[in-house]
Amino acid sequence: MRLRNIKGSREVIAACRYVIQEEGKEKASFASRSAWSVRGKWKEVFGNDHPLCVEIGMGKGAFLMELARRNPGINYVGIEKYSSVLLRAVQKQEKEELPNVRLIRMEAENLPDVFAPGEVDKIYLNFSDPWPKDAHAGRRLTSRAFLDRYQRILKEQGRIEFKTDNQELFDFSVEEVREAGWEICALTRDLHNDPELSRNNILTEYEERWSGEGKPICAMHFQKPANTQEEQGF
Repeated sequence: MRLRNIKGSREVIAACRYVIQEEGKEKASFASRSAWSVRGKWKEVFGNDHPLCVEIGMGKGAFLMELARRNPGINYVGIEKYSSVLLRAVQKQEKEELPNVRLIRMEAENLPDVFAPGEVDKIYLNFSDPWPKDAHAGRRLTSRAFLDRYQRILKEQGRIEFKTDNQELFDFSVEEVREAGWEICALTRDLHNDPELSRNNILTEYEERWSGEGKPICAMHFQKPANTQEEQGF
């Protein structure tokens, strides 16, 4: 279960130079939303033109930071909506000071306000909330509503890498991806026994827990459809 309401977490986050913040933007209504100042300017944020990858629902940051350590020539942005969870990632980053990591506290619905069309090379979705009730299907991060958001910000042939222990969510996600016209590049229902996809796999905190209990991990890599209309923006 996710931690919440840790006293002082927002103050610590606000003081961290690795956290991208724009006061009030993360809670704005759709009608009043406007683009963040970093939108279209991530090369300036990092001071280079390296590829840009985003993890949505980064949790405590272990996965993202290991990626950043292994790939200093790639820039990473971690997104987390809970302050008390993001706090753990902030504490890790303040100790390591990885130059290719930035963090944001925000809702995933606002991605097109933060990243310009074609600005992102890859998105990671790791052990997202399954939202098991049918009425909440649109909140799942692999729903067609979210796939549309990802399609806007990804480059041509941009990819998404998705992992979950939830078989129902995985079945739903495979169907949504196919219906939305994305190309499935790789798929497995037993990641840790798949010789190809398990190669260089980085375990998340949840992945360590569930695989330690013997639960198989599902994974899917899929690619943005060709000939999209990203120039329309948001």
